[in-house]
Amino acid sequence: MDKVFKALADQTRRYLLDRLHEHNGQTLGELCERLDMTRQSATQHLALLEAANLVSTVRRGREKLHYLNPVPLHEIQERWIDKFESPRLRALSAVKRRAEEVMTDKPAFVYVTYIESTPEKVWQALTDADLTAEYWGHSNVSDWQAGSPWEHRRTDGSGIADVVGTVVESEAPTRLVTTWADPRAEQSGEPSRVTFDIQPYGEIVRLTVTHENLADEAEREAAAAGWAAVLSNLKSLLETGSVLPQEPWLVPDGNQR
Repeated sequence: MDKVFKALADQTRRYLLDRLHEHNGQTLGELCERLDMTRQSATQHLALLEAANLVSTVRRGREKLHYLNPVPLHEIQERWIDKFESPRLRALSAVKRRAEEVMTDKPAFVYVTYIESTPEKVWQALTDADLTAEYWGHSNVSDWQAGSPWEHRRTDGSGIADVVGTVVESEAPTRLVTTWADPRAEQSGEPSRVTFDIQPYGEIVRLTVTHENLADEAEREAAAAGWAAVLSNLKSLLETGSVLPQEPWLVPDGNQR
């Protein structure tokens, strides 16, 4: 967390985060257009933000797109704000704000978190119904084979699925791609798509979650809050064996449970 506070202490780096909050998925050139500095200086600032896990990057052809990663901000909120202040202050946290998608050829959200675990354990935590029930409040149920259906079921014994979809790719323990849809809503287009990339990172694991094809502003707002909370709780469960105290869950499809 020291790297996060150090990165946030610089005005230029805060400005870069503000620009990504306004328009996520920008190239270095796009960010430099609004900064009175050289590309080399901007690259150094972005490298520090990426080292602090506040910015994540995705390659699209020759371009390198930069995304605001709210997970460390959410962890600061839980450690330094939630325990001292009332829930109304959640509105001040950047983790509650959307990283709005503007260009259709870019991912809507890219979240990155680092977990002291193994790829195998992270994979199990994403696909085991009992484990997902612990940190997510829903059970992810499937045989996790490509082409198979999957369901995000409530844990109240009703068996109701709040999200359903199809397993698009399944490469244990490194990559899982699923479609997401609300079974009660009319589908007026392609369902959203969630990709989990699990990569060793030294002695720990880098988990990248990409959520694409969100339908509207309401879904974007809910996803911004929901994924940050889910990933923080997943990290806590795998590293400490217990989950964090949470408000009623916001599932990243936008439905409060």
